[in-house]
Amino acid sequence: MLQGIDIAIILTYLLVTIVIGLVLRKRAQKSTEDYLLGGKSIPWYMLGLSNASGMFDISGTIWLVTLMFVYGIKSAWIPWLWPVFNQIFLMVYLSAWLRRSNVTTGAEWIQTRFGFGKGGKLSHTIVVVFALLSCLGFLADGFIGLGKFAEIFIPWEAVSAYIPFDITPEYIPHLYGIIFTLFAVFYSLLGGMSGIVWADVVQFAIMTVAALVIGYLGYTAIGENTLNVPDGWMSPFFGWELNMDWAEIIPQVNEKIKSDGYGLFSIFFMMMVFKGVLVSIAGPAPNYDMQKILSTKSPQEASKMSGFVSVVLMPIRYLMIAGFAALALVYYEELDLLTVNGAIDFELILPSAIKEFAPIGLTGLLLAGLLAAFMSTFAGTLNAAQAYLINDIYLKNKKTTPTPKQIEIMNYGSGVLVVALSIILGFFVQDVNSVLQWIVSALFGSYVVANILKWYWWRFNGEGFFWGMVAGMIPALILPSVFSETLDLYYFPLLLISSLIGCVAGTYSAPPTEESVLKSFYKNVRPWGFWQPIHDKVAAEHPNLKKNSLFKRDMFNVFIGTIAQTALVFLPMYIVFRQKTPVYILVVVLGISIFLLKKYWWNKLEEEL
Repeated sequence: MLQGIDIAIILTYLLVTIVIGLVLRKRAQKSTEDYLLGGKSIPWYMLGLSNASGMFDISGTIWLVTLMFVYGIKSAWIPWLWPVFNQIFLMVYLSAWLRRSNVTTGAEWIQTRFGFGKGGKLSHTIVVVFALLSCLGFLADGFIGLGKFAEIFIPWEAVSAYIPFDITPEYIPHLYGIIFTLFAVFYSLLGGMSGIVWADVVQFAIMTVAALVIGYLGYTAIGENTLNVPDGWMSPFFGWELNMDWAEIIPQVNEKIKSDGYGLFSIFFMMMVFKGVLVSIAGPAPNYDMQKILSTKSPQEASKMSGFVSVVLMPIRYLMIAGFAALALVYYEELDLLTVNGAIDFELILPSAIKEFAPIGLTGLLLAGLLAAFMSTFAGTLNAAQAYLINDIYLKNKKTTPTPKQIEIMNYGSGVLVVALSIILGFFVQDVNSVLQWIVSALFGSYVVANILKWYWWRFNGEGFFWGMVAGMIPALILPSVFSETLDLYYFPLLLISSLIGCVAGTYSAPPTEESVLKSFYKNVRPWGFWQPIHDKVAAEHPNLKKNSLFKRDMFNVFIGTIAQTALVFLPMYIVFRQKTPVYILVVVLGISIFLLKKYWWNKLEEEL
C-alpha cells in the first residue's frame, strides 16, 4: 500500500495538470492553430522536452525494463524495431522538409504534395484513416499498460469498499486506466498543444529526478552484490544465434526468449535494420511526433527539436531502465512475478521493483512520473487524433467559416469521441506487447513504401499513394491472425511487396500530379531525390534556385548521429553495471560524434538552399 507522502505527491502532480489546463485554456481557444500547434510560438527546446516526455511512456518503459532483464546489454538493439534512430533522420533533414510546408497535420501536408484533385482527395482520406487507426492503437496500448501498473500499487481490496458496483478481476486495470485517463483528457482538451507541452516539461523533470535516484540505487546494488547472469549478457555483440542460456539461473527466461522469437538474433537484427532504415526515410508517422515538428517556429528549429529529443531522452530513460534491471536481477527472489499458474509475468518487473525497493517518497515521485508519462503520451496522441478530426474532416467539409463557439465544441467533442473509442478498444487488448508489436511491425509496415515515394519521386501521384497504403494496410490487418505464431517483423517483406505493387499500379493508372502543385511543393520543400524534370521547370522560372545536392552530407550525418544516439543508450547501462572500460570507450566515441555533428550538421542549419 502507498504511504501518505506518496499519495500526497501523486495528488499534487494531478492538481498541477489541472491548473495547467485551466491557465492555458484562453490561449488555446484563440484559434485552431493555437489549439492544435500552440500558435507555432513554442521554443524548440520545450517542444523537444515535450516530445521526449511523450516517448517516455509507461508501456514502453515496462517493455524496455523487461528486455534488459532478459537480454542484457543486447536489449539496446531491440527498440530499433520502432526504429528509435528515425529521430536522427528527422534531425538531419526530414523535420526541416516537413516544417517548410507550413501545414497543420500530415493529411493536410499530403495535399501540398498531391493537390486537390481525385488523387489528392484519395491520398488525404487514407492518411486520415491511417492516422486515426494508429492513434487509437497507441491510446489503447497506454491505457492497458497504465491499468496493469496501477493495480499493483492500489490493490482492489483497498478501494472496492468505496465503489458502488462490482468489477470482475480482469477489468480492474481498465477501471484504473479510465480514472487516470480523465486527468490527461482534462488538461489536453482545455490547454491544447500549449497545455500538453507545459505538462510534459513538468513530467520530464519528475522523471529525471526519479531516473537519477533509481540509477543510483541500481549502481549501489551492483557494487554490494554478485550479479548472476548468463555468459554474453554484458556484451552488445552477438553471433548468428543469441546463445544466452538462463537454464541454471531462471529457467523460465528461456521460455520468454523462445516466445519473443529473437533466438536467431542476426536474422532478427538484419530485418530490423532493413525495416528501420525504410521506415525512417519514409518520414514521421501522422502522430504526436509529427504535430510537435509542425508546431516549431521554423525549419531550423524543427531540426534542433528532433535532435534534442535523443540528447535528453536516451541517457535519462536508460539510466532508469538499467537501474530497475539491476535491482530486479540482484534481488530477483524478493520480487513477486509469478502468476496463478506458476509462470512469470515479465511485465511485472518494473512495478514490482518499485514496490519492493523504492523508499517512501521516491515511490510517490516515481508513480507520479510514470503516471505523467502515460498522460503525456496519451495527451500528445489525443491531440494528434483531434487535429485530424478537426482540421481534415470537420473544417474540410464545412461550407462556412466556423464560429469560435463551434470550434470549441468540436475541440471538446472530438477529444471525447477519441477517448471513448480508445477505451472500448482497450477492453479487447490482451497485453501491452501484442499491441506494440502490431503497431510497429505490421501497421507501420504498411505505411513505408508510399511514404518513401512521396518524398523522393516526382512521378508518384495521389492514386499511387492511396492504393499503396490500401495494399499495405489490408494485409497488415489480416496477416497477424494468419501467422499468429510468427514474429510480426518477419512478414514485413510481404507488406512491402504488396504495398509496392499497389503504389506502382496506382501511379501509372492515373496522370501525374498537376505540374503547378509539383512545382510549388519542390520550391518550398526542396527535397533531394528523383526530381530532375520538376527542378528544371522551377529553375527556368527562378534562375537563382539551387538544386539540393546534400544527399551525401545528410547520409553521413545520419550515420554519425545514429552512432551518437546508440552511445547515449549504452553509456548509462554500463555506468549502472560498473563496466569502466566500455564507459571510457563510449565517452570517446560520443565526443568524436559530437564534434562531427557540430561541424557538419549544427553549423550548417542556417544555410539556405
